[in-house]
Amino acid sequence: MTTVEQDTILRDVPLELFLDGAWRSASDGLRIPVYDPATGKEIASVANASVSDGIAAVDAAHKAGPGWAATPPRVRAEILRRAFEAMTDRTEKLAALIVLENGKTLADARGEVAYAAEFFRWYAEEAVRAVGTVQLAPSGANRILVVRKPIGVSVLVTPWNFPAAMATRKIGPALAAGCTVVLKPASETPLTALAIAEILMEVGVPAGVVNVLPSARSGPVVQAMLDDARVRKLSFTGSTEVGRRLLATAAKTVVSPSMELGGNAPFIVFADADLDAAVDIAMVAKMRNGGEACTAANRFYVQQGVAARFTALLAERMAAQKMGHGLDASVSLGPLVNAATREKVAQLVEGTVAMGASVVTGGSIKDGPGYFYPPTVLAEVPPGAPVLTEEIFGPVAPVVVFDDEAESIAMANDSEYGLVSYVCTRDLARGLRVAEAMDSGMVGLNRGIVSDPAAPFGGTKQSGLGREGGHDGLLEFTESQYIAVNW
Repeated sequence: MTTVEQDTILRDVPLELFLDGAWRSASDGLRIPVYDPATGKEIASVANASVSDGIAAVDAAHKAGPGWAATPPRVRAEILRRAFEAMTDRTEKLAALIVLENGKTLADARGEVAYAAEFFRWYAEEAVRAVGTVQLAPSGANRILVVRKPIGVSVLVTPWNFPAAMATRKIGPALAAGCTVVLKPASETPLTALAIAEILMEVGVPAGVVNVLPSARSGPVVQAMLDDARVRKLSFTGSTEVGRRLLATAAKTVVSPSMELGGNAPFIVFADADLDAAVDIAMVAKMRNGGEACTAANRFYVQQGVAARFTALLAERMAAQKMGHGLDASVSLGPLVNAATREKVAQLVEGTVAMGASVVTGGSIKDGPGYFYPPTVLAEVPPGAPVLTEEIFGPVAPVVVFDDEAESIAMANDSEYGLVSYVCTRDLARGLRVAEAMDSGMVGLNRGIVSDPAAPFGGTKQSGLGREGGHDGLLEFTESQYIAVNW
């Protein structure tokens, strides 16, 4: 990529805090460098919000709250609809920006922009559907009237792996419900969030309703906001480890939490599956976003009799992936987001091989700039291996052989995580039976992608609390108020 191409992508991208409808420097003037993961070089720097900036954002959101809550749902809906259209119109620029700061391929980035924009369209439609209920009390003494009210000022904390979609998946339902928000995007990928803030300002979101604060001081800034009694909601997507800490912080002021945390998705292939189709599904489930997704297939359980064939087919497809800078449209695998992420992936593979697993393809870092890790398939993976117990977040597929259905279910559920599971079989009865047995919030049955703005996204166990997307996502930003009344 040339300097001219980089400058074109970054032209007019905001680099300051978006606070109370205006672009501002951090209160102490500090900034955060942003790097291109494919080269390791700095491409920009953005304002680094301080604790006082966080409180100022809460001030702005609190002040704007009553007016936005009183805004007719149809008006809120039309603003969100315009945001969908504006994002769609800017797909190419936003996709290139995501590639530049995140490292994913152009195809993945375009897909993310389309997915992210859909949250604005879906919640434009849901904004008019925050319906309540009315019924006669069983005793006949009174009517039970239940209304849905916006929960209030909401702090949104998003990760780097889907910098557009994780922002809109939270902003969309919050605005539809009548809440005001403070978004704290990941320090690795703040540019996309700031570009979305600019779109929201242009389409008519009032000052203070959406505030965007990049900050490398995440802990103190988020804690200060959660300690503020005016904040009533926390929506976080990220690691389970950080989620636990935020839950403890939120407990101090009894802030309502929504948590989309880590995953360790099992991918089960039964002997009756169409193996060619199963490999196609596996490539989507594993390699979307280069494996840097909480929904990525993490553990491949393949039934005896087809395991060798499936492993060979998967390794062939994985080895054929072209690594390089994501802006090259011929590239199918970009870099990992930073050096620490690549080092973790390498250590997981090395630790697993040391326990007796064999490398079918990949498995070692090549020299050169950027944080690249090759597509890797591991066979003969022993129980308890690091790649089976930890979230990989990279292009590594460990394969384990199982004998029967009961064993596959036990292996799949043997994890503290429960976000998503995948099942491949031609037997629909078996597929539904196994899907119901999965201790996970979502299941992909003969399908490698489960994410949909119209569906409730979330997990069980230590994969999180609450749901995003669908009507459930809207309700996360509301409180039910019960009114006892006679007429």
